[in-house]
Amino acid sequence: MKRRYVIKTIVPLVILLLTMGSSGRVMAEVRPAKIFTSNMVLQKGIENTIWGWAAKNEAVSISLNGKTVKTRAGNNGKWSAKLPSMEYGGPYTLTIKGENTVELGNVMIGEVWICSGQSNMQWSVKNSNNAEEEIAAANYPGIRLFQVPMIVSQHPLEDISGGEWKICSPETVPGFSAVGYFFGRELHQKLDVAVGIIQSAWGGTVAETWISAQTIRNDPDFAGKLEEMKSKDVLREAEQNKERIKELLGSEISKKDIGIVDGQPVWAMPTFDDSNWRSLTVPKIWDEQGFENIDGIAYYRCTINLSEEQSRNNATLHLGKVDDRDITWMNGVEIGKTNGPSSQSRIYPVEANSLRPGKNILTVRVTDKGGKGGIWGDAKEQFLLIGNEKIDISGEWKFRFAQPVVMETNLPNKYPCLLFNAMINPILPYGIKGAIWYQGESNADRAVQYQRLFPSLIADWRNHWQLGDFPFLWVQLANFMKPDEQPSESRWAELREAQTMTLKLPNTGMASAIDIGEANDIHPRNKQEVSCRLSLNALKIAYGKNLVHQGPMFSAIDFRDGKAVVSFSDTGNGLVVKDRYGYIKGFALAGSDKKYYWAQARIVTSHQVEVFCDQVPEPVSVRYGWANNPDDLNLYNSEGLPANPFRQGKN
Repeated sequence: MKRRYVIKTIVPLVILLLTMGSSGRVMAEVRPAKIFTSNMVLQKGIENTIWGWAAKNEAVSISLNGKTVKTRAGNNGKWSAKLPSMEYGGPYTLTIKGENTVELGNVMIGEVWICSGQSNMQWSVKNSNNAEEEIAAANYPGIRLFQVPMIVSQHPLEDISGGEWKICSPETVPGFSAVGYFFGRELHQKLDVAVGIIQSAWGGTVAETWISAQTIRNDPDFAGKLEEMKSKDVLREAEQNKERIKELLGSEISKKDIGIVDGQPVWAMPTFDDSNWRSLTVPKIWDEQGFENIDGIAYYRCTINLSEEQSRNNATLHLGKVDDRDITWMNGVEIGKTNGPSSQSRIYPVEANSLRPGKNILTVRVTDKGGKGGIWGDAKEQFLLIGNEKIDISGEWKFRFAQPVVMETNLPNKYPCLLFNAMINPILPYGIKGAIWYQGESNADRAVQYQRLFPSLIADWRNHWQLGDFPFLWVQLANFMKPDEQPSESRWAELREAQTMTLKLPNTGMASAIDIGEANDIHPRNKQEVSCRLSLNALKIAYGKNLVHQGPMFSAIDFRDGKAVVSFSDTGNGLVVKDRYGYIKGFALAGSDKKYYWAQARIVTSHQVEVFCDQVPEPVSVRYGWANNPDDLNLYNSEGLPANPFRQGKN
């Protein structure tokens, strides 16, 4: 962190008195809050609040770009002052003077955005599409990056524990939020100004942990949890839980996969000694066998005895289901891997040269990203097939965690407001232009609740920042999981609907990701496109640019002559269908029996689609893209943005 402290000259007598334990005032160094460091960006066009701490009643002055404001520390030592509004510019030096002087260099006046949410916002550049090329090209001195430390607190914190503003470069960008960086890059290139991005995100978190106690206590679903938290010592319980888990695991909680050494899967080798491992029943989730609330990476090993004749033949392994991902070896040779979904049975071919007479070691590396984990399913589905012979592999297996992730030691979801207290409150009211948000996966089973929870979060942040209805933009949940063969109900579709409903709030925008998700991965790697779509919302809503910022949105429906005529807004230069034959996919119709059938659809005007289905002669409701993974949607506007999923009619 580039802070320079200059202690002013003090008369020797004062030094002597302080050294002798004088009863005079004890000097305390003036310091700014930790969000203020060299290389930061301050928001253009607003009065930027600068705050920090000093000795009680100490006079403090803050200077930037030839403008100086003065204040005085209160009885608690905290001081705060507002710099006058400034135009784009820099680099400047921010000087804070009290009994000592703090100088923060290379400060820019530009556009500042906070990026928050769960894992898809936390997802790093180094794990996204074209990572190597993107990192090498990330030389943008005008983009500045700040990562808020990930901690929890049951009480609002006054300051963060650390962090510093970094100039965007190939050295600083790899671990930063991909969505945050790519969004900032779009704005930097389109506006040609300095851009600062503050990352405050935590994977797997629910929305309520990002809302203040003042707001969440008014929600009947969470008031009781707040009361419960008052009698708890959250951090102490977390530490006790950590010790319990360490005792259960019989080791320290490793932060890397200790089953891999120098790139080699040593725990999969047939010569590896697993005699001190625990025994677990397979198939059965490990949470049900004493390892509840533990995610991460674990290894299973079992012994399969084969005759000489059996070992000379190719085989097929029927492993069963795995929650979530697996890599599987036979005698140290990788025979297959699957990234999900957890409902998919793993079936892998095993070549004869991987087998041997006598003892064979089958090893499965399981990665659980959240919820329950392990090898599960029906024992009848677990066997090694050699010819027509099934060799049962269910029963007792050896088991050990290699990289456990223990949510109970972090507790971000245990109570509401824990992350607001620790990761939002300490940076208030740092001047921002707006916020981008990528979250909802962890609330997908409570979509109706999210209809009020998400707007409450936005209102809460706006109230605390005191910058009016600043732009708040978010990513709608991407398509994910195995596509449905027939129209069905969908929790993820309901959560997307709740996100769409939140657009009723002023200065809000939503980037659809309904066409760029991945069936087998909740973390789509294409963060560039979703960031571009977020930037279109920002350019329109925050900066007043005249452009089409979103895909076609449902506006009206007319049921007539056995068909549904759907009208859309935001069609730009007209609706288009990405199909060589002009067939629109993703629509379903239902009659009064509420049974949905896939429907045909065609564009009839630049903003209207006609939907019809032989099985539904008198439709009363229509759905579009209503599924966890409507993987074949192809209705767009001419600007290339996808139509938003919806349901309308007598659902």
